[in-house]
Amino acid sequence: MPETRSLSAGPGRVLLVVYVVFVISAGARALYQIGVQFERAPEAYLLSAFAAAVYLVAAVALGRGARRVALAAVVVELVGVLGIGTLSLLRPEDFPDPTVWSDFGVGYGFVPVVLPILGLLWIRRVPAT
Repeated sequence: MPETRSLSAGPGRVLLVVYVVFVISAGARALYQIGVQFERAPEAYLLSAFAAAVYLVAAVALGRGARRVALAAVVVELVGVLGIGTLSLLRPEDFPDPTVWSDFGVGYGFVPVVLPILGLLWIRRVPAT
C-alpha cells in the first residue's frame, strides 16, 4: 500500500512555517503602514495587505490539507508576485513605496517569487488522499 503524505508533513511543514512567517511579516508591515502612513501610498499598502491575506489562506489550506484551496491561493500568489513584480520594474513611479511583491520580492530576499513555485511543486508532488 503506497504511503500517503499530508500537505503539511515533511517539507510541507517547512513550507507552512514560511507561509506563517510571511503572514506575520507582511501583515504587520501592511497594518502599520495603513494605520500610520496610508495617504503616502495607499495602493502599495493595500497590495501588501492583500498579499498577507493570500499567505494566510495558503497557510491555513496547507495546514488543513485543503488541496484545492491551497492550489488556488498559491496560483493567485504567483500571478500577483509576477504581475506586481513586472509592473514595479516597468513603472516604478506607480510604486512610491514597495509592496511585498515589488521587484519580485527583493525586499524579502526574493522569497515571495520562489515561495509559490515551491508551493505548486509541493502540492503537485503530494498525492491527493
